[in-house]
Amino acid sequence: MPVTERYLATYHNHTRYSDGKATIAEMVAAAEEAGIDEFGISDHLTLAPWGRVNWGMDPARLVEYVEEIEAARMRSTISIRLGPEVDWFEGQAETIAETLGEAPFDYLIGSVHFAGKFSIDGSATGWKALSEGERTSMHREYWRLIGGLAESGLFDVVGHLDLSKKFGFFPPMVELQAEIDLALDAVASAGMVVELNTAGWHKPCGEAYPTRDLLQRCRERGILATLSSDAHQPEHLTRDFDRGLQALEEAGYDRIARFTGRQTSTFPLRAS
Repeated sequence: MPVTERYLATYHNHTRYSDGKATIAEMVAAAEEAGIDEFGISDHLTLAPWGRVNWGMDPARLVEYVEEIEAARMRSTISIRLGPEVDWFEGQAETIAETLGEAPFDYLIGSVHFAGKFSIDGSATGWKALSEGERTSMHREYWRLIGGLAESGLFDVVGHLDLSKKFGFFPPMVELQAEIDLALDAVASAGMVVELNTAGWHKPCGEAYPTRDLLQRCRERGILATLSSDAHQPEHLTRDFDRGLQALEEAGYDRIARFTGRQTSTFPLRAS
């Protein structure tokens, strides 16, 4: 069955407010054209302790951002959802909560892009400069931060769960089992949702986020899932969704998460 014949909901999508290539209006129009029923907009909000990063939204524009999405919601023929992708930094929970304020978010994606000042997904150069042991330590720190993200209670979705593999510097999974188990247990305890993020198939790692094994381990813990392409341009909105839906089914999922007003519900993975 073609992906456009399914009831689609997808929540991880970027616009020019952060590092996307299109406006909110252009992304919404593309979602309508693609047959998406429920479309979430999730620009980066990165409150790094050392200052703003150039690919993140200016926090001063958050009110404007919310207002523009609310206006798009009123005009659109499909359901528009609001949920920034917020970076997790230890010691920043209060700052993050204060910045987000009381805006009418439908969900919040929590992601880890930095371990200290080390950019997890900035370029392969930083990873190449590390020794094998240092890489393992960086993967270990990444998973520890994922656990802290979940324990913060701030977020509804964990973004691109195993992002640290992006450039193909795969971690020795046996050595990281304890850290991964603790992180996944924290995600489950927090009632968070994991995304099957198809963007990884187009990165040097050549794998979706997360791996099939990790996705199955999420399913075993009762962690709900959603499907995203992490789109930064209109033509990628449903990229590899057929493949992603198959991966979810193979991991044991038959329902998929959706969000309204910070409340999570589910609907069948495939339309009847």
